[in-house]
Amino acid sequence: MKKDNRIVRYWLLAGCALIFIMVIVGGITRLTHSGLSISNYKLISGTIPPLNDTEWQAAFELYKRYPEYQKLNYNFTLEDFKQIYFWEWLHRVIGRLIGLVFFIPFLYFLIKRQLTTSTLKKALVLMVLGAFQGFLGWYMVKSGLVDRPDVSHFRLAAHLTTAFITFAYTFWVALDLIYPEKNQIQKGFRNLIRWGLAILMLQIIYGAFVAGLDAGFIHNHWPMMSEGKFMHETVYIEQEPLYKNFIEGKSGVQFVHRILAYVVVFFVLLIWIKSKKLKLDRLQSNGIQMLMILVGIQFILGVLTILMQVPVWLGVAHQAGAFLLLSAMIFTLHRFSK
Repeated sequence: MKKDNRIVRYWLLAGCALIFIMVIVGGITRLTHSGLSISNYKLISGTIPPLNDTEWQAAFELYKRYPEYQKLNYNFTLEDFKQIYFWEWLHRVIGRLIGLVFFIPFLYFLIKRQLTTSTLKKALVLMVLGAFQGFLGWYMVKSGLVDRPDVSHFRLAAHLTTAFITFAYTFWVALDLIYPEKNQIQKGFRNLIRWGLAILMLQIIYGAFVAGLDAGFIHNHWPMMSEGKFMHETVYIEQEPLYKNFIEGKSGVQFVHRILAYVVVFFVLLIWIKSKKLKLDRLQSNGIQMLMILVGIQFILGVLTILMQVPVWLGVAHQAGAFLLLSAMIFTLHRFSK
């Protein structure tokens, strides 16, 4: 059988789809404050939720031992607990499913020798990224079980960013197989897209900071942070020393996220303007058009999320928008790199 065949491509694209679903469910888990509802980790038995009243009560009693219940949700009933338990359980089950979808077919392709040496090396990188992502999920949850009834926003950012990187790399490997032909590389334009990708990744990290600090629930005005103020004074006085405001302060982190949104839009517009001077093929043109459409949608979603004080559906849509924008950026970069 031919190496790097159609089945291998479907395998990689299926992994991309599952990571997308995982990120969406993770966003719901975060926005519904469900992430600390399961405080233990059982790889096999943890896939089965409580099935009777006794098991549910035991799970609830375990939840009561930790800061989130003791400091925030002390008035929760068992029915309240079941609602937040569901999202965290689903998030973990999808994570295990992704592991199986990546690992079992990989073993099959390895045994049947259906991967070229190049794809095999890339697939091994994917395995490492997936395992690291699982570790970061556990490491993130652990931070909310000690003193604070919330996870570290740094660990949340690491967990989310690794999911985006794992998706981006999986998508890139799939594109290598779907479009094996070589294009003439225009290095200057390719490097511009690379800069756009770097700024977008930084914006995604700051989006995770905003989510982890619940910074979207303050300064709910646009284009000003508050009435008549482009930069609210709390941006630079909330933390000491000054630099901490921009990585740990709610106002400072939101301000950086706002500014980076303009920078991302600027880079996409610059890519579009520069592309007008180039002779593009159909796929290159489609990639740039999708970048333009998605960056506009994502910007609008971001503004609405702030103005409406982060309703769950809109927060999830904004996170999904970031995912799709990253997809378009990866596709466009690939079309100008190979």
